[in-house]
Amino acid sequence: MVSLEEAVIARLSTHGSTFEVLVDPVLALDLKRGGDVDISKVLAAETIFKDSKKGDKASEEHMAEVFETDDPVEIAIKIIKKGEIQLTTQQRRQMLDDKRKQIVNHIVRNGINPQSGSPHPPSRIEKAMDEARVQIDLGKTVEEQVTKILKALKPIIPIRFEEKSIAVKIPGQFAAKAFSVVKPYGDVKKEEWLSDGSWAFLIDIPAGMAEEFFNDLNALTKGEVETKIM
Repeated sequence: MVSLEEAVIARLSTHGSTFEVLVDPVLALDLKRGGDVDISKVLAAETIFKDSKKGDKASEEHMAEVFETDDPVEIAIKIIKKGEIQLTTQQRRQMLDDKRKQIVNHIVRNGINPQSGSPHPPSRIEKAMDEARVQIDLGKTVEEQVTKILKALKPIIPIRFEEKSIAVKIPGQFAAKAFSVVKPYGDVKKEEWLSDGSWAFLIDIPAGMAEEFFNDLNALTKGEVETKIM
């Protein structure tokens, strides 16, 4: 549960009345976007106000009439999803900066320069986003914004999203520890356990993550891994 000092107001005006609830700004936005968020962590208090700054609570009778329930948690969810979240200028600036970093990281990990086959460094992506005057939307997820942003970047830098299919063979003595290293990169396909205990498999990963993937495998196996880009 967020503290009252850190909470912001989520406000819904409907049926000629205003209803407010105090929430964690980040988690409330996640919930508003349809994320699977624990509502107990979103709310600073399970209280519905008509004016939170004055401490005036909304009447239970009126809430039941408007929301068809008197459960404050259910009402709070509706206020968050249908209403507006009142962010301070500093909060909005920080959240936009965090979202921008997430988008840059996503592009770096999934995209490559088709001229070189290597990923662009984050600084190049950031500069291209500035030149393209990319606007970040707090109300949308990274995935929902990336396609439009990628289109804006293409006139400025050569870039495309691409996956690489990689065949891997990990010696038996490292196989037990390999799964936790491999799993974050993607779903393993066509795996096979060989007679010498080696683990062989095929995996599709974002092209921008290939170098990091090879480095992690080499570190795990002390250079004994066998890989081949298909």
